[in-house]
Amino acid sequence: MFVKALKGKIHRARVTQTKIDYPGSIGIDIEMLQAAGISNYEEVLVANVTNGERVETYVVPAPAGSKDIVVLGAAARLFSPGDIVIIMNFAYYTPDEMKALHPSVICCDEHNNFHPLQVH
Repeated sequence: MFVKALKGKIHRARVTQTKIDYPGSIGIDIEMLQAAGISNYEEVLVANVTNGERVETYVVPAPAGSKDIVVLGAAARLFSPGDIVIIMNFAYYTPDEMKALHPSVICCDEHNNFHPLQVH
């Protein structure tokens, strides 16, 4: 049996831009992705703290150091620049793997500067 659990999370980042005319996804600064343990093109759940919307999409890398969170495609209609979001990535684990699980979580400030957050 496998259990689906949190693998990585970007907590309280700010949307920097939206682009409707794009095939779809979310662009995230590659440094943020690496710090949160999220790989390019992995599926993520994006929760909009500002308005309550949630979407599932995949990640495309944005330039390192840009601090970009760019909502692309149809999902851009549900987000606005400045919205606060939580970006979550999940994986499947065995019960034994769950015992040692420590998700990679980063917390962002209002400028998308980030630091690791300990998850207990």
